[in-house]
Amino acid sequence: MDFTVKKYKELLRTFINHDYKLIGFKAFLESQPTGKFIILRHDVDEQPLNALKMAAAEKEMGILSTYYFRRVSKSDNPDVIRQIASMGHEIGYHYEDLSSSEGDIEKAIASFTRNLEYFRQYYPVKTACMHGSSSSKFDNREIWKYLNLHDLGLSGEPYLSCDFKKIFYMTDTGYAWDGGKYAVRDKVDSSFGISFHSTDQVIEAINNGRFPEQAMILAHTLWTDNISKWLTLHLRESIRNRIKLLTKKSHLISKLYSKAVTIYWK
Repeated sequence: MDFTVKKYKELLRTFINHDYKLIGFKAFLESQPTGKFIILRHDVDEQPLNALKMAAAEKEMGILSTYYFRRVSKSDNPDVIRQIASMGHEIGYHYEDLSSSEGDIEKAIASFTRNLEYFRQYYPVKTACMHGSSSSKFDNREIWKYLNLHDLGLSGEPYLSCDFKKIFYMTDTGYAWDGGKYAVRDKVDSSFGISFHSTDQVIEAINNGRFPEQAMILAHTLWTDNISKWLTLHLRESIRNRIKLLTKKSHLISKLYSKAVTIYWK
């Protein structure tokens, strides 16, 4: 079984055994490390209790990473946020204000500022990361044409503050490490020319010295050891991946998918 907490711990141990430094995004910006390192980032789109289990597993291994929370009910769990922050992990804002404001920049700016202050109740937030909002026509990163990170007391945004020509980017979108083919915005301009499908393939590459020395890994919080939840999420993501491919070919399917996503996140 892939994409379980057990498999995630195996992946982390493999990096540690091969002398990779595992850090969160804020720590990367502050320390500007050299040599072998992995920036660990988690987008808590949903399943905050899964995030808590992943955070606890990392803490047990002496690892501190970054958790980006959305301001929606399926992500925003104050008790979980407090617990993860108390472990020493970084908490960040997973913003989608431009898409949720339907492109109204004034509403988006007001929403972003309000939500940033909300999360700062629980942690002194220093970084924010865009949510892809795949069903929306608005790219949330466009908000930075009107805002400045430093004016908001922010030190960075992964898609704006990393050179992915030098830092390998890997995401588990759609329950696969090569799920970028399903992504709408969760992609980067990379020159590495390598990809992996399963976590075992990633582990094999690390063991054989074929994994890049510097990388950012986005692990969403769908990793679970609960069999029934694992099966449900795998089935859902498989269906969702196919629909996302179809939305690129059909305007009608794209419109229906957008409405379904809006209903789901309410």
